[in-house]
Amino acid sequence: MNKLTKLLGIKYPIIQGPMAWITEAELAIAVGEAGGAGVIACGSRNAAWIREEVKKVRAATDKPFGLNVPLLDLNKDELLRTACEEKVPFVTIGAGNPIPYIESFKKAGIKVICVIPNLKLAKRVEDNGADAIVIEGMEAGGHIGSITTMALLTNIIPEMKIPVIAAGGIADGRGMAAAFLMGAAGVQIGTAFLLAEECTVHMNVKRRLIEAMDTDSVVTGLLHGHSARCLKNDFTEKYLGLERTAAPQEKMDQLATGTSRLSAVEGDIANGSVFAGQSLVRLKSIRPVREIIESIYNEAVEVLNKAPGLLIKRD
Repeated sequence: MNKLTKLLGIKYPIIQGPMAWITEAELAIAVGEAGGAGVIACGSRNAAWIREEVKKVRAATDKPFGLNVPLLDLNKDELLRTACEEKVPFVTIGAGNPIPYIESFKKAGIKVICVIPNLKLAKRVEDNGADAIVIEGMEAGGHIGSITTMALLTNIIPEMKIPVIAAGGIADGRGMAAAFLMGAAGVQIGTAFLLAEECTVHMNVKRRLIEAMDTDSVVTGLLHGHSARCLKNDFTEKYLGLERTAAPQEKMDQLATGTSRLSAVEGDIANGSVFAGQSLVRLKSIRPVREIIESIYNEAVEVLNKAPGLLIKRD
């Protein structure tokens, strides 16, 4: 047991990353039953949907789970209020300043994990009562910051007292072991769970991920502060073309609106945004969640057990 597993009451220090239109009750249940922490993504949803998903999880398992609330959503106040009313075990909040919302969650008895892009905000959320933080590097899929996972681990972990969860480009046990050696208390993994049998993302997305090479991801919105990492396709070519010609932001927003649902739910992997991280090559098969989690953890243990042998002995 380490600081994160103790905090959340889980077996493995693995949090399933939230992905809008994808990470619903079914996946959260499977992750919890397998010993990790499942997370329901509240982005682009409403209170009624959230309550129904929470009900499904509680009917199926007594394992801990969480809700992710993106602070960039226009209905964020509704999402935050619903999370408090449902008194879920924990929340992850990011894509904005989480500090004004920490106290209300704590009063509701909910553990708060803040997704943080830099050291300055990491220190502020710790000082304001956050229970843990996720530091997510730009190798991650979906909306990203501008700092790599390695740099975040280097800069932030030595300065923190609360548990730090590493995210961004971690898809196997070697990545998990590296995060542990840097001082992380756990990892958040998203893209690898897209290939879970229990993940409801469209099969076209799963097939595309299995075929993907290490050079197949691209970042859109980098020039306008709305960075998102996804797989190359017709949509990304059109979007990047608009960026290169300095098109108005409204035109790019119009092109991007609804594209995450288009791929995840409808299976249009040409015109939809297929969010995925950079660590793609090892994602080659669809497996049960339990197998994914146990293989990642067991590989991490194996790597860490070999680590002392890598040191040069001093005379």
